[in-house]
Amino acid sequence: MRRADRIQVEKGRGAVTNPAGRFESTTLEPADDGWGSLEEPLRHPQTQLIAEFPKHAIVHNRSPDVSFDQSLNPYQGCEHGCIYCYARPAHAYLNLSPGLDFETRIFHKPALAALLARDLAAPGYRCRVLHVGGNTDPYQPAERALRSTRAVLELMLERRHPVSVITKSALVLRDLDLLVPLAERRLVKVFVSLTSLDDSIKRTLEPRTASPQARLRVLRSLAQAGVPAGAMLAPVIPAITDHEIERMLEAVAETGVRRAGWLMLRLPHEVAGLFEAWLREHHPQRADRVLNLIRGMRGGRLNDPRFVHRHRGEGPYAALIGARFEAACRRLGLNASPPVELDTTQFVRDPEAPVQGGLFDSS
Repeated sequence: MRRADRIQVEKGRGAVTNPAGRFESTTLEPADDGWGSLEEPLRHPQTQLIAEFPKHAIVHNRSPDVSFDQSLNPYQGCEHGCIYCYARPAHAYLNLSPGLDFETRIFHKPALAALLARDLAAPGYRCRVLHVGGNTDPYQPAERALRSTRAVLELMLERRHPVSVITKSALVLRDLDLLVPLAERRLVKVFVSLTSLDDSIKRTLEPRTASPQARLRVLRSLAQAGVPAGAMLAPVIPAITDHEIERMLEAVAETGVRRAGWLMLRLPHEVAGLFEAWLREHHPQRADRVLNLIRGMRGGRLNDPRFVHRHRGEGPYAALIGARFEAACRRLGLNASPPVELDTTQFVRDPEAPVQGGLFDSS
């Protein structure tokens, strides 16, 4: 039985509750049996890796406010435990909780690269940048053993296919031997998400991610290796991390990276309740102020699902954040030049296919 009404603070976990998903057909109510069962400590949730076997590797996206139209997610669920993660509600479709279940029930795709190779070889496939990690982090802890993301990058290099990656993990540097040759062919760019420079905030906000300093080292290493890279200040959280915008951008600029972006906190579906429970547990004195600032940007609600508006918000506070970000970027020389355009013309659909000779080739 899920005890959604009971706070469960676990070291290394972001969510402090495990509410039922919105599609579950049954609801269980806790009842006192007279033996003190309601006060018994809850079991510590252990991570479970669960294999799934989809028919396709590539997911297509038609959202007008997202920069890519096809993506690939090696994992569903994420052990990083970021309390604000907009992918949490997807676990509800599996009759699992977007709370602690999302952080402990991790779905992976065996032979993902083989499945992707089949998608790329399809006669109707048209080469466009493939984004890896659009929902959950492709370099979360499970990747260390499963190596699914690495297998995808190996295939991207073999097929000369452009790819973009976003992560919060230092594990991405393991794959520099693939990222460098991809970069030399203008086939890759990597973004690192940075939320705060404060380790004490990071430990509860996104507990199993790399430290802020480790992420800055990743950016520096990518820049020194010639891999096009940038930082995403995402999400900016009102009255929790917003005061760090300028300092974060200064730290990013010092790594040698020249691009940065930002996104405002958004709280779709169950994420709103999960975030509020986290907020009242870890920042009780600021909770009402944070929630009021969010409502001020979201038309009086905690979430505004409209395209474009959902990523930045609207109103005076959102405009101020945008202005501060732009002013800091101008001062630091960030985003001064156009972004790197990845090359789609090198794509090899099937390296095993026979190559047709030219009409006047000599035999």
